[in-house]
Amino acid sequence: MTTPVFEEVEPARDCDCPGCVEGRRMSPRPSSGRPTGRPAACGVVVMAAASAVLGAVTPAAALAPGRPAEQRPHVPADGDTQTPQGGRSPLHGAAGKPAELTAAPIPVTTRTDIIKRAKVWVAAQVPYSMSQYWSDGYRQDCSGYVSMAWNLGSNEWTGSLDQFGVKITKEELQPGDILLYHNPDNPEKGSHVVIFGGWTDSAHTTYTVYEQTPPHTRSQPTPYPYWTNADKYVPYRYKGVTAETAGAQRTDGKAEVPGRPASHGVPGYPGRSLFRPGAENAYVTQLRRRLVEKGFGRFYATGPGPRWSEADRRAVEAFQRAQGWRGGAADGYPGPETWRRLFADADRGHQGGR
Repeated sequence: MTTPVFEEVEPARDCDCPGCVEGRRMSPRPSSGRPTGRPAACGVVVMAAASAVLGAVTPAAALAPGRPAEQRPHVPADGDTQTPQGGRSPLHGAAGKPAELTAAPIPVTTRTDIIKRAKVWVAAQVPYSMSQYWSDGYRQDCSGYVSMAWNLGSNEWTGSLDQFGVKITKEELQPGDILLYHNPDNPEKGSHVVIFGGWTDSAHTTYTVYEQTPPHTRSQPTPYPYWTNADKYVPYRYKGVTAETAGAQRTDGKAEVPGRPASHGVPGYPGRSLFRPGAENAYVTQLRRRLVEKGFGRFYATGPGPRWSEADRRAVEAFQRAQGWRGGAADGYPGPETWRRLFADADRGHQGGR
């Protein structure tokens, strides 16, 4: 029997697996000076050589104990998201021609609709691309996917999505919220964002993810907050998400809309369209009264009234900035989170708009 020669891989000095131990004992050659710490290879290359020497040693016996083959779903490598994204861009039409990028108001949507849109790409297995656009006009990367699910009027990126949402806590997460990781040191290639689909266990350690990642859109159970960079993902809630209630809502901004059920102890958000130029309804009166109570009455020359005005917008903007919001998150138009925070500590009389 010919003594094996370890041409490519020398037995690791600090490895005690059967293959390396036998290789060090049998090898007639001194160390070549090359790095010898090759534990990842010892169970494969050295195993084959050692088995030729020992004869009776089976492949299973040659493998180092305590090193079972690891099986896990496709995930980015540690420290690298492998999800390069494009920058902020307009939607693309059927002919591939970009539409004009405008600062459109934040569209109103529901959690059910967000998840429905997310599932469309999962079912179609939309290929991942930072430069291609799907038939709906959205860029086929992680941030384009969230832009589509939130029904935004443009393709955003991880550096701008926070302007369309507000920070929340892990305990507040609900389907349709996102987990955002924006890496300023490598924003295009080192960032990622996923959609939260709901908890899969009572301990809230695993959730259903909807994400756009190579090779295509997917949904699967995922450890919270993500496989890698676990300390850098921040939960956000879309500013335009509304409560899902039975019955249709008027959108002309003129008539008073019936009261909506309270959620989390505050009055139900009536809808963004009721707080627009020309709008006149009881909710504007309710909003203005609450802003005065919260200390933002300096913008008003008259008392509470039902017609929306620039003074209302400026008062709401001041309140939003007092929450620490900037950019599109402080546009002066009350979204669901602005409404919730305004009325969070209001008494029942004020909640009813009386």
